Amino acid sequence: MKQEIVTSLSLLDEEIFNLSKYIYENPEESFHEYKCSDYLINILRKYRFNVTENFIHIPTAFYAEYGVGHPKICFICEYDSADDLGHISGHNLISSMSIAAALSLTRVIDKIGGSIVVIGCPGEYVGSSKITMTRQGVFNGIDVVLMAHPNTITAEIGSSTALIPLEITYTSEKGMSFMKTSSYSALDAGILTFNALNTLSKGFDSATTVNGVITEGGTSPSLLPHLWRGRFYIRGSKMYHIEPLEKRIRDFVKSISNLLDVHSEVSLYELPYDEFITNSTLSRIFSHNLKESGVIEVDTPKDTFSSLSLGTVSHVVPCIHPYISIVEDESIKYSSPEFAMVTISRFAHEQVMKVAQALAITALDLLQKESLLSEIKLEFDRKTKKK
Repeated sequence: MKQEIVTSLSLLDEEIFNLSKYIYENPEESFHEYKCSDYLINILRKYRFNVTENFIHIPTAFYAEYGVGHPKICFICEYDSADDLGHISGHNLISSMSIAAALSLTRVIDKIGGSIVVIGCPGEYVGSSKITMTRQGVFNGIDVVLMAHPNTITAEIGSSTALIPLEITYTSEKGMSFMKTSSYSALDAGILTFNALNTLSKGFDSATTVNGVITEGGTSPSLLPHLWRGRFYIRGSKMYHIEPLEKRIRDFVKSISNLLDVHSEVSLYELPYDEFITNSTLSRIFSHNLKESGVIEVDTPKDTFSSLSLGTVSHVVPCIHPYISIVEDESIKYSSPEFAMVTISRFAHEQVMKVAQALAITALDLLQKESLLSEIKLEFDRKTKKK
């Protein structure tokens, strides 16, 4: 059956390259990926997937399924681009790898049973639909989630940081600035808060950070700044490490509000991301298949100080998120315009097809060998119970 997958991928080669190129040439910002989601949906329907559009009322999300019953193997598509920068993170290739793997499995799954699921997850740069899907139970019936991410290195996934996104708003009286010289403004409260958090963050452990930007702070020196707003990312190695810090920040803002006699509000402006839970068993199986597919050099697990939306999913179902090098020139930086251009190179496409083969064969292993799936779930249960 592995050979049937390999043969199927060879027949899909041009179609997958055209897919990568189409998404690259049609960059769309988060939650506005109408052309790209339509393109992906049309391919899946062509290969007889049952597709639900406007999934969970997100216009550019979709849920596609082929086959019946369990094991239920899920592949993730991402296809949004960074505003005005194009596919500097290679999301076009995430879709290509997942689609190629899913389509190749249709050649064999009718013989062995189980289901292939492809979920279109828009908005990765802005809040990520995966978080909403997780909260609505979309992944509860899935056995494993498989995806790979383009990069300048090839490595197994380690951990990622948990993230809480806070928005702090202060409001105060309106008026002319020269007539209110003895009163505090929203800007005063905001500057005090911003500087205090910058100073306090230096005392955190190395895995915990608070990064912020000021989004509103006044319009004219002649007017009293009556509105100040800042947005902050609280990051840490575990969600339970940063939740107490969130409470301390909320209490601190309330104290500033009382001290300066201004109104304050603290809210989440995006959904929080949990840290990624690595499933070493699943990662080991994929890495073996990746080497068998021709990508020989695979580094040991790589931790990232960034936050991954798949981290939240990994608390519900075993996941992998390996990094795959698509560059020949080592001077090219990840998340750069040059990296975006490389995504439609022939070398990148060759890597895409090798990774798709490894993803598909990993899925085949799990569909055929109940013992492997049991081992993966045993590790998952052990790690999630430790939280």
